Amino acid sequence: MTFDDLNLNKALKQSLDERGFFNPTPIQREAFSIIMSGRDVAGVAQTGTGKTLAYLLPLLRLWKFNKDSIPRVLILVPTRELVLQVVSEIEQLSTYTSLRVIGLYGGTNINTQAATLRDGHDIIVATPGRLLDLNLNSALKLSQIRKLVIDEFDEMMNLGFRPQLNSILDILPDRRQNLLFSATMNPEAEKLIDTFFNAPERIIIAAHGTPLEQIKQYAYILPNFYTKANLLIKLLEDKENLTKILIFAGSKRLADLLHEIISEKYPDTIGIIHSNKSQNYRIRNVEGFQDGTFRALIATDIIARGLDIKEVSHVINFDLPDEAPDYIHRIGRTGRADKEGIAISFIKEDEEEFQTAIEELMKMKIEMLPLPEDLEISDEIIEAEKKRMGGDKHYLSSPSMNSKGAYQEKSLKNQKTNLGNSYKRKLKEKFKSVTKRSGKKKKTK
Repeated sequence: MTFDDLNLNKALKQSLDERGFFNPTPIQREAFSIIMSGRDVAGVAQTGTGKTLAYLLPLLRLWKFNKDSIPRVLILVPTRELVLQVVSEIEQLSTYTSLRVIGLYGGTNINTQAATLRDGHDIIVATPGRLLDLNLNSALKLSQIRKLVIDEFDEMMNLGFRPQLNSILDILPDRRQNLLFSATMNPEAEKLIDTFFNAPERIIIAAHGTPLEQIKQYAYILPNFYTKANLLIKLLEDKENLTKILIFAGSKRLADLLHEIISEKYPDTIGIIHSNKSQNYRIRNVEGFQDGTFRALIATDIIARGLDIKEVSHVINFDLPDEAPDYIHRIGRTGRADKEGIAISFIKEDEEEFQTAIEELMKMKIEMLPLPEDLEISDEIIEAEKKRMGGDKHYLSSPSMNSKGAYQEKSLKNQKTNLGNSYKRKLKEKFKSVTKRSGKKKKTK
């Protein structure tokens, strides 16, 4: 099937042709006619299967010009990055129309957004919190909304947006078409559908947890954070194959520390995004990763969720997620558009239970790889690892008097010697290169 087989108008078809889109994905094929009929829809499909276009194409096909300034379509997404991404998709698809779209999200001046709303728009793309704020300020009327889309519903629940969603659904007019798209169909989704939807058509393209066939999955067993960092630096030496790498860290602090270490070895080529970074910073880093300025992007799950980043060659799970479905979301960033992708996971001993859950969900094993013989194995344990192990006690055996490992180095570093009060010196000492932090080499099998 091609897009010619769908009931698209010339403007949409031309926009798709110019972007090189010729064949609809399964979720796009299944959803188009149902949404066009006006029925409510609950769509479930894996990350990377084209859920955004699955609802945008029929909505834009149904759009008709209206002179008033009141929006008819509302699209709710969980993050600012997704607002910008969906707005960009709409703008590209509606190039040859007069459709008006606006994105609303927190972290920017609400008065500026309120003023922009007065210009009139057909489609609103928003995060739930900012939408409610503008509605409560009487800057945005929702009385004429006829079509509601809730995108990335499962991630909205992870971020605690259920109360805001309930408030929005209560405000909206009863006569409307409801569309929900998600990677999972959990009890929260079923409850919302039962309460607010009208006999929705369920579209389930693939059982959640089924890995994409074109993604090869590998893993290494490693003892700690700094050894993981050593391995990552070593893997990044392969610039021919590892061309565009998305790296997932388990927390904002770990992401920051990893970024400091890797950037020292590969300056100006590693981006980072998480919720403590400013909106403009995150946008610049995502754009830099898209256009090749950054070869790698370090991210946390919440911020990277739903981002449509093209041609990712590798996904590296620096830390395994503690929820098995999140692993599927992560590796789905590579292996898109019928291209082969590679996912590599760094697994510590206390993460092996996560590995087991992931493999049970996928009903397959991840291929384990031996560590490189020349890999530096660090003895140093960071604070987050100590807390996870149950306190600051004896994690490793004490090094011998002849050892030049991290514990002896730390002892020397903590001696009360007056070395001046230079902030730059302290910062440099704190984030010294991994090879300096590492202990002596250990033989690996």
